[in-house]
Amino acid sequence: MTDAESTEAPSPGGEPRLAPADRAALPGGVFPGLGAPRRRWTRPRYLNPRGRRPRTAFVFAGGGARGAAQIGMLQALLNRGITADDVYGASVGAINAAGFAGDPTAAGIERMADLWRQVTRDDIFPQGRIPGPWRFLQQREAVHGNDGIRRVIENGLTFGRIEDAAVHLEVVATSLTDGRTQWFTYGPAVEAILASAALPSLLPPVEIGRESFIDGGVVDNVPIGRAIHQGAERIFVLLCGPLRYTPHRYRRPIEAVLTAFFIAVHAKFARELEHLPPGVEVIVFSVDSDPVSRYDDFSGTEALITAGRTNAETILDFWRAGGHGSGTGRPPVSSGDELEAAGDEAV
Repeated sequence: MTDAESTEAPSPGGEPRLAPADRAALPGGVFPGLGAPRRRWTRPRYLNPRGRRPRTAFVFAGGGARGAAQIGMLQALLNRGITADDVYGASVGAINAAGFAGDPTAAGIERMADLWRQVTRDDIFPQGRIPGPWRFLQQREAVHGNDGIRRVIENGLTFGRIEDAAVHLEVVATSLTDGRTQWFTYGPAVEAILASAALPSLLPPVEIGRESFIDGGVVDNVPIGRAIHQGAERIFVLLCGPLRYTPHRYRRPIEAVLTAFFIAVHAKFARELEHLPPGVEVIVFSVDSDPVSRYDDFSGTEALITAGRTNAETILDFWRAGGHGSGTGRPPVSSGDELEAAGDEAV
């Protein structure tokens, strides 16, 4: 990858000035660790202060059907020659992370895009004869089985065991034994990814060994902390939604529960971004709530791929120019009263 240095004059405070188009909120942002100098860069951004390429990680967040946006983000990254040393994924992000880790090339990403374009609601969440609301009241582990999503995962994988991926891969799930975070770094890939994507109430828990697991997004939907702990110095975060969230006013008890859950999920990411260690830089790509928000709506796949690619290109241009922040001067995600989460949007 070749990065041009910024030619913009620094502001009086030492930070690069934003072009007029950048003064509005950006579709993501660039966030340096605590104590990092807030100034224009004097060396290409692909090198760290020691003149070597920093250890780079891609972090794939959860987001249900909106995971298609991550395909466009990957296209933008590879178009710039940016590659990963390590890949981390939660929920649908685990599926995309595994697809990328198996074939981290432009051809591999195009194959992933084709698979996404083929997926329909009935492939993963078949409706059946019982009306939707009643299915949530039946006495069983989940509304849907996981045969459909298992087929999707199997079609996307090019390796059998996690440790056989071309790029180091880790996926996260949530233990139903004690609620702990469980990272899978080796072993059968399909079962681990299936566990990471087992959306509570919608898909059944997955048994691995003698333990059952559900969606990794419950405990770590945007696992930048894991990437930092494993030695990442530069982290590209692929979100499936916007960077800032504001709760919708709910009208039903179930919406209140979902709103509280999403506030907790996004607040964790906000805290981690606000307390990055020195020497770590996080570049976040995001997409707006449109065109879809329901967990089972795959009609917006093409639009999401395009939005993910376009927004990632905007952030990469901002990053190359030496920009920091998200264009507003505000923290990327704030306290609970500034978080937005649609009640139907799945992690």
